Amino acid sequence: MPDALDASPYDALLLLSFGGPEGPDEVVPFLENVTRGRGIPKERLKEVGQHYFLFGGVSPINDQNRALLDALRKDFADHGLDLPVYWGNRNWAPYLTDTLREMVRDGRRRVLVLATSAYASYSGCRQYRENLADSIAALEAEGLQPPRIDKLRHYFNHPGFVEPMIDGVLKSLADLPEEVRSGAHIAFTTHSVPDSAADTSGPVEGHGEGGAYVRQHLDVARLIAEAVRERTGVDHPWQLVYQSRSGAPHIPWLEPDICDHLEERHASGVPAVVMAPIGFVSDHMEVLYDLDTEATAKAAELGLPVRRSATVGADPRFAAAVRELALERAAVESGRPVTACALGTLGASHHLCPVGCCPARAPRPAAAGADSPYA
Repeated sequence: MPDALDASPYDALLLLSFGGPEGPDEVVPFLENVTRGRGIPKERLKEVGQHYFLFGGVSPINDQNRALLDALRKDFADHGLDLPVYWGNRNWAPYLTDTLREMVRDGRRRVLVLATSAYASYSGCRQYRENLADSIAALEAEGLQPPRIDKLRHYFNHPGFVEPMIDGVLKSLADLPEEVRSGAHIAFTTHSVPDSAADTSGPVEGHGEGGAYVRQHLDVARLIAEAVRERTGVDHPWQLVYQSRSGAPHIPWLEPDICDHLEERHASGVPAVVMAPIGFVSDHMEVLYDLDTEATAKAAELGLPVRRSATVGADPRFAAAVRELALERAAVESGRPVTACALGTLGASHHLCPVGCCPARAPRPAAAGADSPYA
């Protein structure tokens, strides 16, 4: 057995994800959870749910989280890290509040949270923290004492997140027909968000011009493009593009959309495109539908060869990165020396979200941050 690693003061890790339906009857109730408070009619939700019905009403995200749980537990055990791993979702079973209740009953008192979003944004960070605060309040209303919760820092530039994506792009390029391979462009994709949300992502001092959300994605894209150039000897042009837009059409969102980008690349004579979904941890519905279905159909209509590279998923290097991040945070909390691991130009992200970071339009309590009432 390897020597035991010290995760104190933490006694558990919580994998916190979005959740998804696992059958046709669950699609509309799931979407009602996602859109709660927005007054969207059920008929409209049924239209939106067609993406899920194309895949039998099943989102792949829960199975992907199960695979990641297995990978984390194996990595922790193989390296002598005694840190039980739990799983809770924001919008579907297993629900976050139920999982935290289970953790309380198991005697967990200090919990680290791994959110399945690598970047700074309201929907990718602050909203998860708000959900944590909601669940803490629910447990307190039941007379339970919730654990103290800290969130792992943003891991967009950790080698264990970046290296699998480099390999994915290299594999996709190699899979293109040889006659178009060297001229292929790379479209790095991520979820579009409103311009206003992008501009206010990250700490207050970095607000504006896309905020931390855009800067972090651009840094990852550069890392991958440079690694591809070094390993192939070919400098593939690239651009950060967006997908999965939702919301009112009069509100500005980050652009260009991936389908518009494919049209523009084709019109300019680009012979092939690799779509690299760097904004997503796993191949969930927005990857399967928006890229593998919709964007791929657009490329076929244009006669443009495309490939879609893999997300990180349950890659063992990502599981190892989570272990390193957990030990890094444990060392910080215990006052032990530690060197944060990060690639690119932005350095390691903050361990504690500062006041004013990724604000919501309507202020709400959020856990695991400098402004948390649950510190």
